[in-house]
Amino acid sequence: MTSNDHYQQLLQPIHDFLQCETPEAWIDEAKKPENLKVILIDHLLCELKAGQSAMYLIRKYAVDTASASALLAWFKPYEDFAYRKLGSLTGLKGKSQLSKTIMAKADSSYSQDLIDKMVLLIKEELHHFYQVLEIMAKKGITYENIPAGRYAKGLLSQVKTYEPDALIDKLIIGAYIEARSCERFAKLAPHMDDDIAKFYISLLRSEARHYQDYLTLAQQIAHQDISQRIDTIGKIEAELILSPDPRFRFHSGIPC
Repeated sequence: MTSNDHYQQLLQPIHDFLQCETPEAWIDEAKKPENLKVILIDHLLCELKAGQSAMYLIRKYAVDTASASALLAWFKPYEDFAYRKLGSLTGLKGKSQLSKTIMAKADSSYSQDLIDKMVLLIKEELHHFYQVLEIMAKKGITYENIPAGRYAKGLLSQVKTYEPDALIDKLIIGAYIEARSCERFAKLAPHMDDDIAKFYISLLRSEARHYQDYLTLAQQIAHQDISQRIDTIGKIEAELILSPDPRFRFHSGIPC
């Protein structure tokens, strides 16, 4: 099997899961050299937000107070850099590992599985954050915080207000965000410089696993068929991707 065949095999479940492909109009905008800065900075922030979302799920649903505090401390150097302009690339090196053991709540049947999957995801997202920052430094792109696009907010607006449905919705949304990220890395890679292209291709395996982990957890917690809910949220996700979007970002819709 060639490398290309391997990645196509990896991407097929992603394409089957998503209800639309990224429009060519977005790709045409994304490959413009003047948009590289926005793509990389928004990608950087997406990695941090993905990790934060996973941390929120662990803190809210799966761990005791001491573990919740350890998770907050784990993220502090990254949040200081992204939101307060404190720290540096050098200072973040090697900080993607959690230094303390996270303890699951004893009264939850799914806590340990949620912790195991989400802690691995967080480690990878924080490592990717550092890798994007390295590429930015190499390209001479200075970090600045930019406003978020509508994508994640639009999806999260669909979350139900009662449990466990709220948690299930958040997990399904996490699956769509990871799947869309995987699809866009694959779409963008052929149009990027070699170093970025190789980096994006290297991310496909982890992003594909992340989306599966989210879906597995959602199904496990639901104890019933959630295919209709997955389809409903998928339609919202596709609408965000296929409709005109005034703010160009990594997960934005059609540029206008």
